[in-house]
Amino acid sequence: MRLIPPALARSIFRAQEFLLRRPTFSMATELERTQHLSRQEIQNLQLQRLGKLLHTALAHSPWHARRILEAGLDPENLSWEAFRRLPTMSKEDARHHRDGMVWREAPGGIYRYNTGGSSGEPLIFYFGRKRQAADAACRIRARRWWGVEPGDREVLLWGAPVELNRTDRVKALRDRLCNQRLLNAFEMSEARMDAYLDQMEAYQPKVIYGYASSLALLAEHAKKRNRIPHLPELKVVFTTGEPLYPHQREIIQHVYGVPVAREYGARDAGLIALDSPAGQLLVNSEWIIVEILDDEGNPVPDGQSGEVVITNLASEAQPFIRYRTGDWAYRSTESCRQGRGLEVLDEVIGRTTDVIVRPDGTYMHALALIYILRDIPGIQQFKVVQEIPEKVAVFVVPEKKQWHEDNTERIRQGLQQRLGGDVAIDIILVGHIPPEASGKHRYVVSYVGAVS
Repeated sequence: MRLIPPALARSIFRAQEFLLRRPTFSMATELERTQHLSRQEIQNLQLQRLGKLLHTALAHSPWHARRILEAGLDPENLSWEAFRRLPTMSKEDARHHRDGMVWREAPGGIYRYNTGGSSGEPLIFYFGRKRQAADAACRIRARRWWGVEPGDREVLLWGAPVELNRTDRVKALRDRLCNQRLLNAFEMSEARMDAYLDQMEAYQPKVIYGYASSLALLAEHAKKRNRIPHLPELKVVFTTGEPLYPHQREIIQHVYGVPVAREYGARDAGLIALDSPAGQLLVNSEWIIVEILDDEGNPVPDGQSGEVVITNLASEAQPFIRYRTGDWAYRSTESCRQGRGLEVLDEVIGRTTDVIVRPDGTYMHALALIYILRDIPGIQQFKVVQEIPEKVAVFVVPEKKQWHEDNTERIRQGLQQRLGGDVAIDIILVGHIPPEASGKHRYVVSYVGAVS
């Protein structure tokens, strides 16, 4: 496996961003400065950029323009109180009114993307160069907190197509030139995972990045094999795409021997927050406004949970303004322990599809069920699927040497204690649980509270 010097890979990455007319590195340099502004100064910067976004929306996005005018917002004279008069927008709004949102002549062109559709129909939307650069710059800044620079060797455990078209092949070549190696999260057989561990040791990455579930699955396999990879250059493992559960953090840290940091974002909403070495999830406040709202759309007090509603200040090509993400989170009562003016999220619970709904309407964190199943010996893998509140299907891959027939009843009783005795628990023993279409290996999926 040929290794490219990090300095050369960094130069290639810079040249790529320049040729694509993305101001990624100038944005990253600016972020190094603005993160040390006070909270008030960052809020002033947000209002300034919000005014520019509203100006753009008024001129180029008829659907948003109508809402802005009806709410009586003046981009030249904004306040947070006035901003909150603007109604929130949903995924259904973004789906059905896309043509009334998109600025097709945005500088640098627009680029079609789609979400994974884990809670229903995928959402098709458009990026501009500004949004792409802002996401990349925020990621560069967060990597630097951990001593990682663009061009440093990186392994990605990620969903990847089996058949590569011409565009995929070009991307694969670009990734290699920029010192990124992709391991396919769709292919997680024992033989393939053995090969992944070999490839990691041969490549010696400085950072590993991937789905929390896939990284935990690989770590569990390594521990089972008594095969702890020797990775002396590794600084940090970044997890993304789904909640990081405590048992996943524990096994990943144990096997890879470095801290685990979360990356929180979404394709449509943008890169929202990343973990700092001080163990706090810091919002990219210069480019993302985060509101935590209750069911009636009112702000919840710090330390209480609510829905994450974002405004992406770089989303001029298709504005996402007061956009309901369908995620639940807590805003921290703390400020940044390292003196930055960035906002802090205490915990991201996950999507509505990660939250179980009891028949009485009570919402329950997925961990309530995960802990029950993890405490029963003989379960190699599992997945809980809820279609309706009154019924839950549990798919189990049994560990043959440790599995006992009475485990079925233990699972049923444990879950009914959490969900209610009237809930039907259908337990299905299988030889393999395939990943989601995205490549994620999700423990709990509920379609009851899914936000459209």
